[in-house]
Amino acid sequence: MKNSALITGSYGGLGTCFVNIHAATGGDLILVGRSQSKLDAQAAEVAAKYGVEAVTIAVDLSQPEAAQTIYDTCKANGWNPDIIINNAGFGGQGDFARERTMEQDLSMIAVNVEAPTRILKLFLPDMIARGSGKVLNVSSTAAAMPGPLQAVYYATKAYVTSWSNALWRELEGTGVTVTALMPGAMRTGFAASGDLGDTKLFANAVDPTAVAQAGYDGMLAGRLNVTSGLPGWQRPMMALAPLFPKKTMLNFVYDQQVAGSANK
Repeated sequence: MKNSALITGSYGGLGTCFVNIHAATGGDLILVGRSQSKLDAQAAEVAAKYGVEAVTIAVDLSQPEAAQTIYDTCKANGWNPDIIINNAGFGGQGDFARERTMEQDLSMIAVNVEAPTRILKLFLPDMIARGSGKVLNVSSTAAAMPGPLQAVYYATKAYVTSWSNALWRELEGTGVTVTALMPGAMRTGFAASGDLGDTKLFANAVDPTAVAQAGYDGMLAGRLNVTSGLPGWQRPMMALAPLFPKKTMLNFVYDQQVAGSANK
């Protein structure tokens, strides 16, 4: 495979954008997701459209053995990804103690935190040995603050950004870089799956295509963080977020995520 990219969550929302962007450069693809039929359809489509090689690995990233399965499959087939995009992740609205179930939140931690950690624990040594590699970890602007009514999701993204930034420094001089992409609210399946579609937070959600391109370009450039997809009023707010009184910020975020608030 040439200039190959391993992309998790490849057939939904932002993942589809990453797949098309990379394929358009002539790069081959290792598509990772839960549904074999959806992976097969996506692989056939991009191979026909862009003339690239597209292979698939069907795994459930909420399971602890998923990362090892991905790595072992790549090694067995001689697939050595030049790029890894840890895109798979999900959120979910609700009160932590009274509405969210144990399974929902632990599965979220497994997919958003454990899976990308395991994947890079396995693949980074190979990239370092080759002296080259690019990683893009999809975080969120949610990483910059606590998120009442999405308490666990915001915390997982704080982990992703902090961890990615630490790796960026640890890898300095190796030829390998790690970039964190921090998108705002986007028009993907994320809002619907997380019961967030009728919240103020997603009232001005943006198209994910430009966000994916910004993240991909930032990754190739080896940037530390890429923030993209924020409506005009949110940009200065993000910059000033650390300066706001914590309780004021918590109240604001809570209000943005109350179900039905989009129409108020």
